[in-house]
Amino acid sequence: MIEIGIDSFAARSSGDDPAVISNEDAIAQLLQRIVHADEAGLDVFGIGEHHRKEFLDSAPAVILAAAAALTKRIRLTSAVTVLSAADPVRVFQNFATLDLISRGRAEMVVGRGSFTESFPLFGLDIENYDALFSEKLDLLLQIRGHEIINWSGKFRPALKNQAIYPRPMQDPIPIWIGVGGTPESFVRAGRLGLPLMVAIIGGETHRFRPLVDLYREAGKRAGHAPEKLKVGLHSLGYVAGTTAEAMDEFYPGYAKTFTKIGKERGWPPVTRAQFDAQAGPTGALLVGSPEEVAQKILHHSKALGGVNRVTFQMDQAALPQAKILNAITLLGKQVKSLCNCNLIYS
Repeated sequence: MIEIGIDSFAARSSGDDPAVISNEDAIAQLLQRIVHADEAGLDVFGIGEHHRKEFLDSAPAVILAAAAALTKRIRLTSAVTVLSAADPVRVFQNFATLDLISRGRAEMVVGRGSFTESFPLFGLDIENYDALFSEKLDLLLQIRGHEIINWSGKFRPALKNQAIYPRPMQDPIPIWIGVGGTPESFVRAGRLGLPLMVAIIGGETHRFRPLVDLYREAGKRAGHAPEKLKVGLHSLGYVAGTTAEAMDEFYPGYAKTFTKIGKERGWPPVTRAQFDAQAGPTGALLVGSPEEVAQKILHHSKALGGVNRVTFQMDQAALPQAKILNAITLLGKQVKSLCNCNLIYS
């Protein structure tokens, strides 16, 4: 079975008004979307972590805790926690507390992040990008596995017979590794036997198969059972009544957002032709009718050798709240069932 969910960066913009809505209204809308996803039967909702003006997700565990008090069954996760710039002790305490509030529904996806503003913000050297993550992941896993910690490293003071509280309801609380396209990251996740969340927001999904194979091979060599080596796929996507409707509604906000990001990174402006190609059968975007999106999820799953979870990121397209809520309904009521029915009978 493939779990279907949503990831959000708590974007401040909204299609309800040409201007940016207030922060408090944006957070209220986000919580409404999480509650609606729970009611629609989606499996998971993730909140990212950024430290930029256009996003309100600098403290994802706080948002998720608010959502935990309003929901009943949906799993709540980070997407991703920028572990390189965080204290693993506080990360564990935050998500253990979230796990208690949600009665065992908390998870975290940890990674190095695709933006770099957190490094100077927290007084860290970007040159230590990977070393910071590797050391802090080691400490986080030590804390998850042991109530009393004896640990030393390069970037944080040592811990001697230190008890870490609270402990989560889940034992162990799930920790996924969020990755982009670095082979070493896939191998590390496999070696540690941790589930993998692959962010594919451009290009053709099947090109990531060799990296996913590296993950599975590393996990097998380390002695981890195949069922432990879960693979998740994070993609930009949107669902509407028809594919034409979905494409026309999603494109304007998508183009605006990624053209803006492109200026920072030296990319050319987004064109409709590029968007149409990315939303095609082999492209990364999951945009279309419920039937077409379900088929594309199954195509991507086959291309990657099987996936356990797919999460959609929709809010960066600055769509009106009503359209996002409708898309959530279609994901929960149609796409999820179409995917898993077709998976069972294929």
